[in-house]
Amino acid sequence: MGKIIWNRQLSKDFFLMKAEEKNNAEMGQFYMLRAWDKFPVLSRPISIFDRDEESVVFLYKAIGEGTERFTKLKEGDEITLEGPHGNTFPKIEGRIALVGGGVGIAPFYLTAKTLKEYNPGSVVDVYLGFSDTALLEKEYKEVADEVHINVGGYIIEDIDPNRYDYVLTCGPMIMMRLLYQKCKDTRAGIYVSMENRLACGVGACLVCTCKTSGGNKKVCKDGPVFPGEEVFGIE
Repeated sequence: MGKIIWNRQLSKDFFLMKAEEKNNAEMGQFYMLRAWDKFPVLSRPISIFDRDEESVVFLYKAIGEGTERFTKLKEGDEITLEGPHGNTFPKIEGRIALVGGGVGIAPFYLTAKTLKEYNPGSVVDVYLGFSDTALLEKEYKEVADEVHINVGGYIIEDIDPNRYDYVLTCGPMIMMRLLYQKCKDTRAGIYVSMENRLACGVGACLVCTCKTSGGNKKVCKDGPVFPGEEVFGIE
């Protein structure tokens, strides 16, 4: 159980929330959050936007009863945090593109910051796609070499994979599938962060099972990060 430090509305549906939580979380991981007792039954999986040793910041979209309840939280309110869960993006070097769509932009602030700390010589560019309102451009410019914004269009049209050694992506399945197709015959290795519906967060319930080249895997435990060819190379 932690307490809310702040909870800020960024647009009609998007919010940024900081909560007390001693942690050693890494880029690409997530927490299961709940701010209620018995109903709704399930905690909600929320990606880590940023963290330090004493707190975690979450970017979330209000799209249902659970996340709507998060929007009402204020400083000092209690929230249950279970995590961090899942694997992480790989610590890679070179020219790297981070491509997020919608709430899928969430993991790439901490990821960009981590990769630049890992090797300051790496080039880390961020590509952010939004349906109507651009968010957090200033914040991403603090941690990336370049920030590319696309509102109302297709962010994958803005990226040339031949410029990069690696592409990391998170967002709608169709976006990641098309980006994989764009990358597969180039030099860029691609990793995808899956956004399957999660229930338990620890691999017990099988709700988040996805097909991969290595058989069925649990997004919450084996992922959420997978090599692109493992997920989309079997289609």
